[in-house]
Amino acid sequence: MRRRSAGRLNRTPAGWIAAFCLPALALYGLLIIVPLGTAFYYGFFWWEGTQRAGFAGLGNYQEILTRYPLGTEIPTALWHNVLFFVGTMAIQNTVGLGLAVLLYRNPRFKRFFQTVFSLPYLISPLIVGYIWSLLLSPNFGPINYVLRSVGLESWALPWLGEPTTALPVLVLVNAWQWIGGPMLIFLAALGGIPQELEEAAALDGASPARAFWSVRFPLLMPAVGVITVLTFIGCFNIFDLVYALGGSDGGPGGAMDVLGLLYYRTAFEGGTNAIGESSALAMLIFVVIFGFAIVLERLLRRREVTQ
Repeated sequence: MRRRSAGRLNRTPAGWIAAFCLPALALYGLLIIVPLGTAFYYGFFWWEGTQRAGFAGLGNYQEILTRYPLGTEIPTALWHNVLFFVGTMAIQNTVGLGLAVLLYRNPRFKRFFQTVFSLPYLISPLIVGYIWSLLLSPNFGPINYVLRSVGLESWALPWLGEPTTALPVLVLVNAWQWIGGPMLIFLAALGGIPQELEEAAALDGASPARAFWSVRFPLLMPAVGVITVLTFIGCFNIFDLVYALGGSDGGPGGAMDVLGLLYYRTAFEGGTNAIGESSALAMLIFVVIFGFAIVLERLLRRREVTQ
């Protein structure tokens, strides 16, 4: 009896784990795996509206890569995603790290500022985009009104109406919304580093800045790796914020056109073969994101080992 009871107790944790994981796995399969498999399947067929017209093989992939305008729009949209990722990494994650260090060293109002900086990413990006489009309006937006009021008329620009400013504004708005995520991850990583290491560096005569970059920052590399991969995936999946700020065409001259917008136009504004071409484009986007995310994760992990 004792052995049988012990066996049941040993099997119980695994049973509970399976019971709690199955609903999440079912939702993941229904919302992620099934649509992905469907897009993969649809991309190998020609379509006439919603009717399958015949087997296309790789014809849809050839069409989207060579036929105008998709053949020229895909490289441009991909380049904009790259610039968007680089700008987000430079601004969002750098400022997030700085805020995390400030809150770690001055914990008096830590909970308050954690809440303040985390609130924006609880709001839908569509709502955030529409709000910022009103704030940046060249006619009645409060930002340009303040600039004109303080004598900076030359700075009162149509921020979302000029190709030179549209993409930088997109990066800044995105960084404003999501800056709380990197801040919280860095803050948790800083809390897991033993205080004795920085105290030992201080005893050796290192300044606080030198102690941080020589002692703490190398130990933050796992957090840097996680944030980099998550930022990459988020930047290459972006759609709603760009759509709210620049519409389906990606702003003036397509200055904010990204892969997500290109997929939207192909699927909902394309021709009779929209299902086939959009499915092929979706698979290409998936391969780009998944492939580069794997490579990026391997490179960052290798750097962690060499630190």
